[in-house]
Amino acid sequence: MVNVQAEVFISERLFKEVGFFLPHTHSSCFVLVDENTLQHCYPLISKTLPPHQVIEIPSGEANKTINSCQLIWTKLTEARAGRKALCLNLGGGVIGDMGGFAAACYKRGIPFINIPTTLLAMVDASVGGKTGIDFMGFKNQVGLFSQPEAVFVYTDFLATLPQRELTSGFAEVIKHYLIADKDAFEDVYRSSLNIRDYNWPHVVKKNVGIKLNIVEQDPEESGIRKALNFGHTIGHAIESCFLPNEKNYLLHGEAIAAGIITESYISLKKGFLATEEQTKINEVILKYFKLPPIEVTAHAEILKLVKQDKKNENDVTQFTLLNGTGNYCINNTVEEELIKESLNYYNSLLE
Repeated sequence: MVNVQAEVFISERLFKEVGFFLPHTHSSCFVLVDENTLQHCYPLISKTLPPHQVIEIPSGEANKTINSCQLIWTKLTEARAGRKALCLNLGGGVIGDMGGFAAACYKRGIPFINIPTTLLAMVDASVGGKTGIDFMGFKNQVGLFSQPEAVFVYTDFLATLPQRELTSGFAEVIKHYLIADKDAFEDVYRSSLNIRDYNWPHVVKKNVGIKLNIVEQDPEESGIRKALNFGHTIGHAIESCFLPNEKNYLLHGEAIAAGIITESYISLKKGFLATEEQTKINEVILKYFKLPPIEVTAHAEILKLVKQDKKNENDVTQFTLLNGTGNYCINNTVEEELIKESLNYYNSLLE
């Protein structure tokens, strides 16, 4: 059973807490960054850390691979890092997923702490103990459950994000509300706030609470934790399909936003979601996200990727769908024709 008791500290200013938390029992300390967090986030926190070595890897989902892990392991090995070394993952979802995976594998596991710097990582990727990398074009195809010693969420990091990155993370906020908090979703539906004007400490705390409540009941995704994958079965497939196109790529949250539209449509067609509810979901997504159409020629590739989803059992595609706003139902079989229909419906909304 995976330990789900990692402490999560949420504040606008957490630097003192980070320093207090790090005990002297760690033999050495390493800070994993990419070029963006090295420039914008590391200078804000570096002086609060114990003596450490920085390991830099290239940013982006395209670099969430075994090659980047080999770079991390090489740096750790060259520095003669022992089993009591500590890895601090300072970055977004890619850094957290891959840094956790690399730490969990090195010498059969060294401790790590997540310090998320994006909204996506703060509300989702850094919490819950999932680690992993992409493989052969499939999202998170190789990975394991490994809990960080702690997660430090410093919401002022959000001011360092470009608008597109901040909006991307909001897709996971919307997803959490759709599966677990109807009132919060209605608040977003009625809101006229600019994305930058939200009360982020409040939003992050609420979302971390939703996720931890589910994860603590089902740490290794054998049951209700699958609820967190709403929007992700098709969303991950869309993200992987767009990934090779460097000029027309989608951020994770943008792909999940598209997945929310398509999987809400499927929920409607399965009789789980009312038309009025689905209409509100579409309006919220289209209010915040500018999404591209998906070429019909890409449908076959998306279906292929959907068939690799980790929730599938015995070659049967399994979806998490909405059972009304604020509720979910897991392990739903969805036919290929309905998946294609949902993609066509998605395109029709963008016309």
